[in-house]
Amino acid sequence: MYLCCKAAIPYMRRQGRGSIINTASFVARMGAATSQISYTASKGGVLAMSRELGVQFAREGIRVNALCPGPVNTPLLRELFAKDPERAARRLVHIPVGRFAEATEIAAAVAFLASDDSSFVNAADFLVDGGISGAYVTPL
Repeated sequence: MYLCCKAAIPYMRRQGRGSIINTASFVARMGAATSQISYTASKGGVLAMSRELGVQFAREGIRVNALCPGPVNTPLLRELFAKDPERAARRLVHIPVGRFAEATEIAAAVAFLASDDSSFVNAADFLVDGGISGAYVTPL
């Protein structure tokens, strides 16, 4: 991500505007219940880098935000939970909306952040997690 930002920012500076959306994760904001320290720490680095770049280049018309998705219904996730439905149920209980995100929902958040509709959103952690990070306990 650093190298992509390093390559894109000079172009955006020349045109006087731009929007960078780096992908982090909801676990960068709240941590994980199972050990995945390298993943969580790296996503925390994405949040810090995105925030710093967003502040540094804001007056040049460049916005930098970090997208923080929750679990997404992908073939890999379906395969993982098909082998262990109990594991899926343990995960779903923590998602207030009661399901995993669809890829199109994450894409819609990216489209919003890339558009002029989000012209005042900068240096932000943009959570698209179905409410996971807002819920301590979710009723069944």
